[in-house]
Amino acid sequence: MPRKAAIFFDYPLTDGVVYGPEQREKLAALTELYPTVVNAGNFSQHVDKLQDLEVIFATWGMPSFSPEQLAQLPKLRAVFYAAGNVKAFAQPLLEHNITLVSAWAINAIPVAEMCLSQILLSCRGYFRSVRQYQVQKTHQAKVFPRPGVYGETVGLLGLGKIGALLREVLRDYPLQVIAYDPFLTEERAAELAVEKVSLQALFQRAYIVSNHIPDLPSTQGVLTGDLFASMREGATFINTGRGAQVVEDAFIEVFRSRPDLTALLDVTFPEPPAADSALWTLPNVIISPHIGGTIGDEVVRLFDCVLEEFERWQAGEALRYEVTPEVFATMG
Repeated sequence: MPRKAAIFFDYPLTDGVVYGPEQREKLAALTELYPTVVNAGNFSQHVDKLQDLEVIFATWGMPSFSPEQLAQLPKLRAVFYAAGNVKAFAQPLLEHNITLVSAWAINAIPVAEMCLSQILLSCRGYFRSVRQYQVQKTHQAKVFPRPGVYGETVGLLGLGKIGALLREVLRDYPLQVIAYDPFLTEERAAELAVEKVSLQALFQRAYIVSNHIPDLPSTQGVLTGDLFASMREGATFINTGRGAQVVEDAFIEVFRSRPDLTALLDVTFPEPPAADSALWTLPNVIISPHIGGTIGDEVVRLFDCVLEEFERWQAGEALRYEVTPEVFATMG
């Protein structure tokens, strides 16, 4: 008998449809699929019909179940999450020994791709030359040291899924890669062909610093003003990690006094910044509205991941992207 399944999500359909008609048709061929998408708002209206539910396919907007709600889903065995971060809802599932799979490693792909493009442009001095060109309106705007993509040093903060994937795509370019990660072993550093350095050394040596530190209480405020002040002439800071890791007031002070530096911030804290924040007006700080993750047609890749994992789970095979309690403890 096909397993009883349902789709759970609640998000605006602005970044692509994870469970579109084609995807639902595939699920319906493999499961007994509940016809209505369930979310926190309509859960109480449908729960009586979900007593035999075994599998949830979800994406952004997956509700965090209370113990009472989980008790109303007595046969739930697995949740397949076609997105990345599971912090908002994972704990109750793990406490009830419900298998949780996330496409977080797949969601890392577009983040790494965006960071790669920013790194290559930064090596050419693109962002600094553009802002100077707008002011000077002559080709003197490009007259400053621009190292290019040959032998320069890139510093990676954190070598989790995104940081490690970014390092892999950087292998195609003649760049030196150094890394800071308190969990990085010498063996893993050798495997990734990176030089393991201290946080201070990374900021002092790298021409581009790319942040991928996990979002944990212990990492809040670790990126201080002294670190930013120590950056090289013309260096770039890329943040697709989390804004709370940056000491914002000190960061602003440094970037106000160092117009040679560039910051590319896809995340801030709060997000978006306060209306009167200097981050909006500093010419050497570029803010994007958290666009590093999966968008548009890329969302199909998330669905393909969880569908493959479901088929492995059905067959009793080892899962590639299961979020165990041990994995969850390290996720940002």
